[in-house]
Amino acid sequence: MTELRTKDEARELVRRILHELAPEVDLDAADADAPLGDELDLDSFGFLTLLEMVEERTGVRVPERDYERIASISALVDYLAAPRR
Repeated sequence: MTELRTKDEARELVRRILHELAPEVDLDAADADAPLGDELDLDSFGFLTLLEMVEERTGVRVPERDYERIASISALVDYLAAPRR
């Protein structure tokens, strides 16, 4: 498990996971503020797979109530970089 201490670490982890999940997507050209489903062509199964991969690698479980808060790449990075209580 990786403990994310900075936003850069969170961004790099998200990029690695997204590359595994959607290798055909040019992440450098992707709009980090666009909805994940639109930008990465993720359906609900792909979104849940993304969350499972995040949890496996970070130990951070995203509860369903927070799904709206992580609707884009940048929002997911911010969520993961936020201090945990």
